[in-house]
Amino acid sequence: MSSIEIADAIDEKPAAPPARPASRVGLRLAGFLLPVVLAIIWEILVRAGLANGRLMPPPSVVGRTLWQLAVSGELWTHAAATLWRVAAGFGIGAAVGTALGALTGALPLARGLLDPTLQALRAIPSIAWVPLFILWFGIFEASKVALIAVGVFFPVYLGVAAAILSIDRKIVEVGRVFRLGRLAMVRRVLLPAILPDWFTALRGGLGLGFMFVVAAEIMGASEGLGYLLVDGQQLGRPDTIIAAIIAFAVLGKLADGLLLALTRPFLAWQDTARDRL
Repeated sequence: MSSIEIADAIDEKPAAPPARPASRVGLRLAGFLLPVVLAIIWEILVRAGLANGRLMPPPSVVGRTLWQLAVSGELWTHAAATLWRVAAGFGIGAAVGTALGALTGALPLARGLLDPTLQALRAIPSIAWVPLFILWFGIFEASKVALIAVGVFFPVYLGVAAAILSIDRKIVEVGRVFRLGRLAMVRRVLLPAILPDWFTALRGGLGLGFMFVVAAEIMGASEGLGYLLVDGQQLGRPDTIIAAIIAFAVLGKLADGLLLALTRPFLAWQDTARDRL
């Protein structure tokens, strides 16, 4: 073997291991195994008379309630109202959080002026904003969307600011070595460096948006899954409460999956350990 062939063999990158889609699908399906097994066990215990299903209805009763709500159209009305509120609040909170996070992360002066106040506001419980937003915006949609936007804002703000502050100085020096302009530096170096943390912050903000929508819909809503929760409590219907909780879980998971699918193409350049497992 010649010296050129030896050098080529040394420089050759190891081939990536073949993808195993079947095993990944199996792992995703296994994630549903635990709740299904727990539901079956509870159903058996209630039917055998070993557990009281009055306050914690068995899956058959909850499933029947969900079916009745779906057939009547009530479930879709409540779900659509909740999704609209979360989408509006998420859009506003994510946009403002990204802008202020980038501002305080990039400019020391803005960080010194704004960050202490925002950190103090972050410690305020969500329910404490309710009376103020009702006073400002009334009991209609504006106050609910504002409360959700507040919940989304803080994780996005913190994620973006922290991502900018934690950019490795070495990759910035590499960009300067290649004499990248200001815009090229942002597009080719800085933006890719913060994208993973930004998308993670967006997912965290979306999760908090679904949490805050419950508090938003409790304050005088006439429709929405949060209203369905309160209605179940007032009527003494634990099956309705659990049905609303399940609907929240399904919608939250679908929304998170959609956000993950939309952001994944922007991270296709990453070579992570997860892609090789």
